Amino acid sequence: MKKLLLCLLVIGLGIALFSFSGLAKQGEFQSIVLDFREEVPAAQIQAEVSKIAQQYNVQPQYNSEFSASDHVYVLKGDRQLLNQLKHSQLAKDTEFIEPNYLYRVPSGDTIPTAFPPAEASPTLKGPNDPYYGRQWNLHKLGVETAWDETKGSGVTVAVIDTGISHIPDLKDTKFVQGYDFVNNRVEADDDNGHGTHVAGTIAQSTNNGYGVAGIAYEASLMPLKVLSAAGGGTVADIAEAVRFAADRGASVINMSLGGFGESQILKEAIDYAHAKGVVIVAAAGNANQNSASYPARYPHVIGVSALDAAGEKAPYSNFGAGVDISAPGGSAAGGILQETIKPETGEGVFAAFSGTSIAAPHVAGVAALVQAAGVKEPDEVLNVLKQSARVIQDDALNHFGAGHLDAAGAVKLAVQGQITFRDFFRWLRDNGYLNPRFWIDGGAVMLLPKIAMVLGSYLLAWFLRVYFPFRWSWSLSSGLIAGSSGLFFLRGFYLFDSPQWPFRVLGSSIPELGNAIGGSSVLNPLFASVLIPLGLIALLLGHTSWKWFAIGSTLGVASCLLVSSVVAPDVWLLGQGAIARLFLITNALLCYGLARLAVQGEAA
Repeated sequence: MKKLLLCLLVIGLGIALFSFSGLAKQGEFQSIVLDFREEVPAAQIQAEVSKIAQQYNVQPQYNSEFSASDHVYVLKGDRQLLNQLKHSQLAKDTEFIEPNYLYRVPSGDTIPTAFPPAEASPTLKGPNDPYYGRQWNLHKLGVETAWDETKGSGVTVAVIDTGISHIPDLKDTKFVQGYDFVNNRVEADDDNGHGTHVAGTIAQSTNNGYGVAGIAYEASLMPLKVLSAAGGGTVADIAEAVRFAADRGASVINMSLGGFGESQILKEAIDYAHAKGVVIVAAAGNANQNSASYPARYPHVIGVSALDAAGEKAPYSNFGAGVDISAPGGSAAGGILQETIKPETGEGVFAAFSGTSIAAPHVAGVAALVQAAGVKEPDEVLNVLKQSARVIQDDALNHFGAGHLDAAGAVKLAVQGQITFRDFFRWLRDNGYLNPRFWIDGGAVMLLPKIAMVLGSYLLAWFLRVYFPFRWSWSLSSGLIAGSSGLFFLRGFYLFDSPQWPFRVLGSSIPELGNAIGGSSVLNPLFASVLIPLGLIALLLGHTSWKWFAIGSTLGVASCLLVSSVVAPDVWLLGQGAIARLFLITNALLCYGLARLAVQGEAA
């Protein structure tokens, strides 16, 4: 009976493997990758390379000029040669010997009829790009609401594809230097059209009165060509492009390509980029099969499936394992319109493409917006994308991952709890600090140092927010003001024949309370220290709202003491010299450390 069950299990497993094309199908390759161990001396590597050349009549070569430092060689060969090398003495000197798999533009990406410029009509709302009204995909994402907060400035997106050509509707888009790994040269021009179209979705020049719009149109593009004019390229080139992007400042990588066959060299490159803080996005594939293709299936890669204009899974889109989120990819009923090139002539043309490789750059573009809004780390960006996605309840086969991509929701979630300069100046305006009378009446005494104290407290809170996320609240804001400046304009307020000490108390920060009643400018060392913030933290840390007042007050005191150490280091019993400055700076650092411990405890 046990043997019968075992046979049935083996037969069932075989059927499952052959039915599951994502596992059963093997990748194609025409060359082999050799990655020598770092500790192997260069002379020994050269001896091994010469031995391979003599024994197998092939010549291993560096994959590109960037391969030497990693000791990565490629040589022409088939599966038979691969097996021979794996079982040779060479194996002990290498990290791995593996197929140099070919990945391609996902099959099935389509190009419907191009749109001539004469058919363009201006839109009534949004940017003035004439074709913007045809970009149903951007309207579905809610990009206009996202643009109210950010347009992607300061973020670099690497497009690992067929290259990017400088067409008219990329004229105002910023570029950084890329590389052509197919032809081993700096200029990474497109000779296929796919990469330029993908780049347009991410950062097409927008609101320029021409053509179409892009999602993160103030971001910079890094063109990295790894696919030939025919749309194919090797994992060795793709891996080098990933490392190139990570080492040269890219914050987001888009790979609208895929194939079968797991590659160690590419997986290591992806892990390397992820560790350097790069968000990596890839297309799930167009085979309508139950699993994403590589590289979308690698860990640390956001796999993207495609939606049609109705919000349903596009007929061609892969699904299941490896799909993290879905985005507009188009279908025969309506594709994704961008400007690209005619491969035959290199001329610019507006054309609608469809495919998961067209869905992926939507996610890359929104990831750039999220990063520009202040959320930097790749895992945090993925969490923002997933938490803000429009959830599809009935999705047993994982057609949509976390749900439909939502640019407006993602950016809104990213900026929640962030302290921005817009918030700060709104606070100044709402509290009357921008009133011109402040510059000429008694309330303007010490205005600039006071503003520096408030601004400093905001900057300290922002710095903590980057490392220990928390939500912005009125209690935190009140604490920052109380600790740094108080309602300082009241110190100069005069009411005839009335005591002035109440106004001085209300107009004093916590470190100034010790001299408020007497009206002295000399700081009391008990109040101008970490003692009161320590007491507030100990007293209020267990309270839901007031703990943030205590944390804000502590940061405010730190800012007040730092500014005072520069402008007015006058402390009772300590004088106005170096001892007073050292006292104020030391207590400011202690306050900041105390706030950090309190916030870290909340984040934990």
